[in-house]
Order: sequence, then C-alpha cells, then structure tokens
Amino acid sequence: MPRPSPLPPAEPQVPDNLPPHTLSVVVPMYNEAENVEPLLERIHLALGTYPCPWEVVLVDDGSNDATPSELGRCANQYGPHVRIVRLRRNFKQTAAMQAGIDAARGSVIATLDGDLQNDPIDIPRMAARLLVENLDLVAGWRKDRQDNLLRKIPSRIANRLIARMTGVYLRDYGCSLKVFRASAIKNVRLYGEMHRFIPAWLATVTTPRRIAQEVVTHHARVFGQSKYGISRTFRVVLDLIFVYFFMRYRTRPGHFFGGIGIMLGALGGLILAYLFGVKIFWGESIGTRPLLFGGFFLVIAGVQMVTSGVLAELLARIYYESGNVRAYLAEDAPTPGDDECWRQPQGQPG
Repeated sequence: MPRPSPLPPAEPQVPDNLPPHTLSVVVPMYNEAENVEPLLERIHLALGTYPCPWEVVLVDDGSNDATPSELGRCANQYGPHVRIVRLRRNFKQTAAMQAGIDAARGSVIATLDGDLQNDPIDIPRMAARLLVENLDLVAGWRKDRQDNLLRKIPSRIANRLIARMTGVYLRDYGCSLKVFRASAIKNVRLYGEMHRFIPAWLATVTTPRRIAQEVVTHHARVFGQSKYGISRTFRVVLDLIFVYFFMRYRTRPGHFFGGIGIMLGALGGLILAYLFGVKIFWGESIGTRPLLFGGFFLVIAGVQMVTSGVLAELLARIYYESGNVRAYLAEDAPTPGDDECWRQPQGQPG
C-alpha cells in the first residue's frame, strides 16, 4: 500500500497557450530511495493533463542504498515513459545531470532535484513561459526557501558573487528546477561542479536576454539527508574562476594568460635592467644578490604563463568537448525510438 505523499495537496495548472513540443523531465538521484515513489507520483500529478508528449529520465548516480530497486519497481509500475539511466559509480550531481540531458529526447528539458524540495507542479508554467516568450532558459527562484540560515546565507552571497562576475543576473543560481530549450542546453557540456553555473554557461551560446527566472515552490526536505556540505564552497569558488575566464576569454585565452605573463615578465625585466645598471655603472657585484634570482624567475614565470597556461586550458576544453569524452560512464542500455515510450496526452494512444 503506497504511503501518503509528504508534499501538500496541489492542483495541476497547465496553461492553455502551450505550443506543440515534447517534454523531458530529468532527475538525478543519489541515495534517495524514500523519495522515488512520492517524486514520481508528484510528477504524474503535475503532468497528468499535459497536452503534449512527455517522459521522465531518472539518473541513478551510483546509489548504494535501495534507490536502484525502487527506481526499477516504480518504472515498471508507471510504464515505459519512465526511463532510467544507471551510472556505474557516483559521478556527482553535475555528471548525473549531464547524463540525463544526453538521454533526454524532448525539445524542452526540465531538470529538478530528487529530494522533493523542488515541486514538479511548477514545470508546466515554466515550460509555457519558455516557449511563448521564445526563451532558452527559465530558471527557478526559491523566493520562500525552506532551508536553515547556514545554507541560505552562503547561498545568497554566492548568488550575488556569481551574478557580478558572470554578468547573468539571477536571484537563485542554486535552484535545480530549470526548464531549457533542448537545442540550447545540448550545446553546453557540464562537468566539475558546473551545474550551478548553467545560466552562465548557457550565456556563452545564447544571449542573456533569452534567460529568465520564475518564482517556484520550495519544500523542506522530509526524507534522506542533504548531500551538500560546507566543503562545496571551495569547489564553487574554483569553478567560478574558471567560468569567469571562459566567459571573458574563451576566444582569446592568450589575452588572459599573456596579460599576467607580460606583467610578471616586465617586473622581472625591470629588476634585471636595474641590476645591469648597477653592475655596469657602479661596478658592484650582483652575482649573489637575491634580487637577481627574483628577477630571473619572474621572467621565466612570465614566459610560462604565456605558453603552458594557454596550452593547458585549450587542451582541457578539447578533452571535455570532444565528441568521444564525457564526464560520466553509464551502463549500456537500448535507446528507444523517437516515436516510442512517450506519455501521450489524455485521449491519445500511448
């Protein structure tokens, strides 16, 4: 007997002005066994009267609890429109989300967390805005966030820092509930901790004017434990530096590293020129001066910044963006055809 849903009752609200499309709902899950059944129940409540074909792509990110068996049981219960992607180990949320996006077949892709804090009830409204306003991304804004201050305060600081550094001004970068145009998000590759920077990455392939935010419902966590700790702050800072570099200098990386290299080289050159003058005009010995070694190594560091730094960044982008390399490894599974395994609108054959 299914247990009562931990989420408050809600009525599905499907806008009447939805243009024709197909929808994929992508949910990465790691050790969320208790949330699988109520999440799928909520998704089917939200999309039960959806007027367009839709599917659910659940990504098991190497869970070591009962999540895999729960996913299999619930997928059999609901039908072939509930698809499962199983990763061979825990590759973390960003890689799991990328795996789900790669597997999604819809022209519109919605992503949300598997912890029941994001509410699928908001998806139809966000999808309608995406299509009617011709946007590439509608990002959720947890205006009434149901988390403690230890999570809210760092998140608010991070949101402002990310917005200022990237130039994409959103109030909530950390909300996983987002709706994308598939043709846009499939041009972006995610790895590291980049899932929280998706709006900034998307701005590298589209204009920020096609990115909007929408107030969404947020629930307190009922089952399971949060997978995030204070340690993620340091990873976020490192990823933010790389996002800033890539957004500003991806087509001219030599300007970034070359600028630093020129400053270091110029400083080292000035030091060496000063020591050269001291030696020539005053006849002083400079062979044992620490300043000589400092000037020499500054010049070498400048040359290295111009060469090895640029090459390292370019090689990293080639490695991750080549068609044969991904940030995850999934088990082999047959891919259904374009006309199979969709949840069809009511009154139409499935």
